[in-house]
Formats: sequence, structure tokens, C-alpha cells
Amino acid sequence: MIQRIQSVFLLLLALAMGSVLALPLWHKIDGLTQQELTLTAFGFQATGLPVPGTVGPVWLIGALAGAAAAVAAFEIFQFRSRGKQLLLGSVNLLLITATLGAAFYFSNQGELLLNLKLEGQFLPGFYLPTLALLLNLLANRFIRRDEQLVRSMDRLR
Repeated sequence: MIQRIQSVFLLLLALAMGSVLALPLWHKIDGLTQQELTLTAFGFQATGLPVPGTVGPVWLIGALAGAAAAVAAFEIFQFRSRGKQLLLGSVNLLLITATLGAAFYFSNQGELLLNLKLEGQFLPGFYLPTLALLLNLLANRFIRRDEQLVRSMDRLR
């Protein structure tokens, strides 16, 4: 049923991964030259320096985050098949981990583009995939618990 606790966790997961698309992930400022570099899910935004194009496909972060949000939203409506929900939860685990890895990789690439002595700071958008991982694990736990409950009821009949 849609009103189960795992559906709430999956909805929050989809909202967290959707927020990754809108919030900045990483930011670095060089106070001397007034240059700024911000990493978003779809690319770098630069102020005072040329926009870096040689870093790689930064849009990959947005694609992975969007796919994770879509899988979570689809998983909510697969409540009749708990096995399929668990499979989608495993796929989502891989997508969220890949999102977190890509964000970390591209933030490290951004570190190299601006004054190496200064460190950039991670913004809230960077930490949301970690929250999504926790929500995904909780949802899978409650899906497994429902499956065990159904199997125990089948044994009693």
C-alpha cells in the first residue's frame, strides 16, 4: 500500500535527489583575485575566470541524480511486488553512490582550476545524496520486513 512508511522514505529520497539538481554542490572563492567557481549538478559557474570546459561531463551528476529520483518515484508505485521494489532499491543504491562519487570527483577537479592553496567548501547539495542513501536503506529494510510478515502469514494458513 502506498501509505506504508517505506513510501514516505522513498518520497523523501526522491525529493532529496531532486534537490541535488537545484542546489549548488561545491564553491570556492579566491579573495585576492575575486574569482569564484561553483559546481552545480549540470556544470561549473565561474565568475572572473573563463568557464572551464576541459573538466569533463559534469552534467553526469545531474543525470545520475535525476535517474535516482525517478527510480525512487517509480518504486513507490510498485508496492504489489516487493521483490521488484527491493531490486529497484538496489539499483537506486548504485545510482546514488555514483552520484556521490561523481560529485566528489568533479569537486576535486574544480579544486585544481582555482588557487591551489585555498580549499573549496562543500555545500548542502553535496550532502543530500548521503541522506538519500540512508533513506534508501531504511525503505529497503521496511520492504523486507513487510515481505517477511507476508511469508509468515502464508505459513499460518
